[in-house]
Formats: sequence, structure tokens, C-alpha cells
Amino acid sequence: MPIESSPPPASADSPSLPSRRTFIAVSGAVGGAVVVTGLLDGPSALAAETASAVEAPPSSRVSLTVNGKRRTVTVDNRTSLLDLLREDLDLTGTKKGCNAGACGACTVLVDGRRVNSCLTLAVRLEGAQVTTIEGLSRGDELHPLQQAFIDQDAFQCGYCTPGQIMSGVGCIQEGHTGSADEIREWMSGNICRCGCYVKIVRAVEQTAGRK
Repeated sequence: MPIESSPPPASADSPSLPSRRTFIAVSGAVGGAVVVTGLLDGPSALAAETASAVEAPPSSRVSLTVNGKRRTVTVDNRTSLLDLLREDLDLTGTKKGCNAGACGACTVLVDGRRVNSCLTLAVRLEGAQVTTIEGLSRGDELHPLQQAFIDQDAFQCGYCTPGQIMSGVGCIQEGHTGSADEIREWMSGNICRCGCYVKIVRAVEQTAGRK
């Protein structure tokens, strides 16, 4: 018959070891106390270390002409032209759509050429001439293409309209209005989610003198 062995009794000189649960509980309490003590003893030191670890992003001073007015601003070097226009200069006619250069809602003219302002860094535009939708009209007199969009009912929700108009102005200036197909090709980067493409093309044709 096998004989079962039992652990030797703890002697008075060798106190029993703590249980696993007791060890975990004590360790957690001690660790928490250390963290809290560190926060209470030196919050300013902790804040200083955090601040020194996070450096301020580099910024630059840039001067450009927007809608005929000279503007000089200091911007984070990562700031897009779109964010400069909307957030710093309060020109919210230029819309933020995809913010990835795929929809054309943010189209503006830089030195007479069409650009997606969401993909254009503001710091690279020192001395540039920028025209937004707000700069097309002359007081109460609309730009011919703005008027043509009204005449042709070339919009529904209107969100893409500023970018469509700016792209249309660029398309006309570039001489890409020889036919409806050519206009569609050269304005293909501007998306209208309402599907007003036929009327948009007609508005560009009207302004270009083809209709």
C-alpha cells in the first residue's frame, strides 16, 4: 500500500511563504503607491519632461497675394493651402472634400493655374498669386462663369460648385474648351456627387463663347 507523503511542518524559525494571491495584491499596492508618490512629489518635473520630449513643429513666415490682397502669415510647415485659406484667412468658400486631391472641391488658382489646395503646402507659395471663389466677382457683379452656372442650373447641393467654377475658369484660360468632350476631359478631376455634369459643361461652353 503506497504511503502518501505530506509537506513538512513549518518551523518557528521558517515562517510560511505568502500565497500567490497575497503576493499579487501586495505587489500591486506597492507599485501603485510608488506611481502616486511620484506624481504627488513632482508633477512639475513630470510636466517639464513631457514638454521637453514634445518639440514644437517648425513654422515659417510666408507672404502671398490672395484675391488681390497681400497677406503675411506664420504657419506650421505642414499646413496646406486649403487649411490656410479656411482656418487662418477665413475664406471658407473653398471646400474641404476628400482632403486627398481626388474630388476637386478645393480647387483654386495659383498664378493662374488650377491646383488642389489640399495637396499644396502653404510655405511653398512665397510671392504667389492665389485666387479663390471669393475673388472672382467684382462687388455685386458675378464672374461670367458664376452667372453661367446660375443660367444653366448647373448645381444642386452646391458643395462642389466653388471647385467646379474655379476649375472651369482655369479650363477656359488654358484653352481646353474646343468641344464638350474636351471640357469633360480637362475637368474630370472635379467630382459632382449630384451628377450635374451635363449642365456644368454647358455653363463652361456658355462662358467660353461656344453657346
